[in-house]
Amino acid sequence: MHPENEQKQIGKGMILGAWVLAIGLMTLFFQDILDDRENPNQNPISVVGEDGSASVTLHQNRAGHYVANGEINGRPVTFLVDTGATNVAIPGDAARRLDLPLLGYAVSRTAAGDVRVARTHLDHVRLGDIRIEDISASIVDRMEGDEILLGMSFLKHLELTQRDGTLTLRVPGAP
Repeated sequence: MHPENEQKQIGKGMILGAWVLAIGLMTLFFQDILDDRENPNQNPISVVGEDGSASVTLHQNRAGHYVANGEINGRPVTFLVDTGATNVAIPGDAARRLDLPLLGYAVSRTAAGDVRVARTHLDHVRLGDIRIEDISASIVDRMEGDEILLGMSFLKHLELTQRDGTLTLRVPGAP
């Protein structure tokens, strides 16, 4: 190959490499923006009072929902706060990843009609600095995705205040 043609080939390869790198970096940047819009509470804001009680403030996402990262039995999960759910409701795939025990079956009434669910028990649920132990939950195989509905079996232990696009969850007695 002629040296001049070889230099052109190298130059074209470098330009192509630069474009691939630029597109990759832009994808990472914009994916972070999209993740923040879906879940603006990836690291929930917690305040711990002098008495050790905690409160957590969540921000609405673009759809008006409160989505936040948390933990079940020490394992990371993503919650969708749902005051209309009686129990914490866990998609079947997520329950299997969390190795949750099946403690029998029941029928739950949902907006989509009656659904067969498996009952389970959570040793503890954590949202920011709020940790509640001994929580009943339901495993719903028909639920899609990884978001876990943070229902009233967890929320009943807290005081909830919604104002101006934020939801504050507070352990009763916290300042």
